[in-house]
Amino acid sequence: METFELSCRVKPLEPWRDILIADLAQAGFEGFIETEEGFKAYIPAGDYRPELVSEVFSLDMDPPPGLLKYEVNKIMPTNWNSLWESNFRPVTIGRLCYIRAPFHEKKPEIRYEIVIEPKMSFGTGHHETTVLMAEWLLETSISGKAVLDMGCGTGILAILAAKRGAASVTAIDNYLDAWENALENAGRNHAGQIRVLYGDASLLGKDRYDVVMANITRNVLLDDMARYAKVLSAGGVMLLSGFLSFDKDVIFAEANRLGMVLAEEKTLKDWVSLKLLKPIR
Repeated sequence: METFELSCRVKPLEPWRDILIADLAQAGFEGFIETEEGFKAYIPAGDYRPELVSEVFSLDMDPPPGLLKYEVNKIMPTNWNSLWESNFRPVTIGRLCYIRAPFHEKKPEIRYEIVIEPKMSFGTGHHETTVLMAEWLLETSISGKAVLDMGCGTGILAILAAKRGAASVTAIDNYLDAWENALENAGRNHAGQIRVLYGDASLLGKDRYDVVMANITRNVLLDDMARYAKVLSAGGVMLLSGFLSFDKDVIFAEANRLGMVLAEEKTLKDWVSLKLLKPIR
């Protein structure tokens, strides 16, 4: 299969590298490798739309990056899984959670071990937002509760919730690769209480959840937060991440409009995560 490789240099690296990677994922790019000066992104030739790439790189960024250059070239067919695996390293969160691939060493002394086959879907546990969300799960009472994981990626957070004793976990993602990978990883971790659905917030119906977590992008959070709040039980917890510090106020304003109460917030580098509560009326 012919493939396009996009090579990007950006300065400063943070937060622009993560922002651009997220935007290119929305434009159909499936694989990303971080470099010292930026990143490389990959997309099958049949899915490549140059107008979408131009739109990503013509965004009015405030403040603008000091340096932003990119080029796109067609390359030889690549074994994506081997490339992805060669760049995937295990990660430990809070000394309680260890995320690894099947080819990494085991660490039985760590309480929650999550084994994932990374493939091309998002969520290897390295990104700041995944770390922040995992920290919330390690600090929040999950046992016996119903949990919703929006934008589940590889399923790391859903699996951690299951290992923490959740009675049920519904994990949803609108990327086909992520949905398939989350299904595989749930089985790999013997998390039978996880139900993985392919789609978006339109799937949310009458079911109610004690904990709702969404580690997605700013715009999706703003578009879908009302649906999250609707299915969250009174007294329940909403955990949000996927946005940068300069977007915190607009995210909180929407949560406040929906009657949610800020309990705590976490930051890691330029990324923010909010813990919100739904009052008991």
